Amino acid sequence: MAVILITGLLFGKLAKYFKLPNVTGYLLGGLIIGPVLGLASVHIIPDTAYEELHTISQIALGFIAFTIGTEFQLSYFKRVGKLPIVIATLESFFAIIVVFLTLIAFGNDLRFSLVLSAIAAATAPAATIMVIKQYKAKGEVTENLLSVVAIDDATAIVFFGIFVAIAKAVGNVSGDVNISWMIIKPFVEIILSLGIGALAGLIISYGFRWYTGRGNRLSLLIAFIFLVAATPELIKLALPDFEVSTLLACMMMGAVFTNLAKEDVLDTIMFLVDRVTPPIFIMFFVISGAELKFDVLLTVGGIGVIYIVGRVIGKLFGASLGAKVANGSPNVRKYLGWGLVPQAGVAIGLTIVAANIVPEYSAKISAVILSATFIYELVGPLITKTALTKAGEISPELANQKMSH
Repeated sequence: MAVILITGLLFGKLAKYFKLPNVTGYLLGGLIIGPVLGLASVHIIPDTAYEELHTISQIALGFIAFTIGTEFQLSYFKRVGKLPIVIATLESFFAIIVVFLTLIAFGNDLRFSLVLSAIAAATAPAATIMVIKQYKAKGEVTENLLSVVAIDDATAIVFFGIFVAIAKAVGNVSGDVNISWMIIKPFVEIILSLGIGALAGLIISYGFRWYTGRGNRLSLLIAFIFLVAATPELIKLALPDFEVSTLLACMMMGAVFTNLAKEDVLDTIMFLVDRVTPPIFIMFFVISGAELKFDVLLTVGGIGVIYIVGRVIGKLFGASLGAKVANGSPNVRKYLGWGLVPQAGVAIGLTIVAANIVPEYSAKISAVILSATFIYELVGPLITKTALTKAGEISPELANQKMSH
């Protein structure tokens, strides 16, 4: 773990030097200490250690989903209106549909296509927000883009939960399976996941009235994130046929908590969480890079192109359609979708979940997503800057400045 953390810190600094997102550096560091040194028969992380390190991935996913859930404040949705919600829903949905249909058209396996395409909905808000802040972008496209990227990962996780549940149902088809139950079961699992998250959110909200010290409150929250992240394993012991989504449960816990907690309590807790999570996230991304296999990377060329291009087409079409349906302006219809190209943290997190659904394709899915992430994070900020400049929301003087991290 020490080696993994130090690797992440060093390569994160290196990425910053080359004006790349830190996540890219963490993944690159993982690649170096994993497959690259592995070619020279130097195994810094023993193969037997990855199974034990998987706990870090589960914890990281729990924190990521919880943080996304805290964006779901009802007061926020009342303020921004329906436009960003409709756009976020449709751009997430069509990103999945376009990638899925293209994969199927090229003869890929149904379950593999369902799981890989389900990851396409996720967007990385950090890169887009970085561009908006650096160039002081202002206007209706920028305003709606900020709202869409704030809720995009939530819609992405919901759609991911639905499509992955369908993939699991398809994988369990046999002669004696009840077709009606096969259709209903995914939605029962989703409702169960949301119910567990809602209950956990209620408990920590009331627990904070009992525990008033910052340390105790943070400990209570971490305990429940750990517990909810472990729930899928606990449910399997009691109900072997059911699979609960850690992402949906932790996201719902965050959503319930953020709407019940007082604003000052919420701000304090999120401040503390931001101080606890960096080492967890560094280890998570370095491990993700270290688990990549070079031989698989060479076989994903065509699938990688389908994913990278299909996702962008789906995002652009869905965002434009969403703006049209919700009566957005022509500028919003034309330019907002281009700010949704970057993809990073949540998408990589979803590959960990995907690996458990279709283990036979886990290496290939990881290779596609990590390759796509690298490309998206390189070109995404520049595309966002160009779109906002054309929309007239970045001044020409600022637009001529070079991009920096």
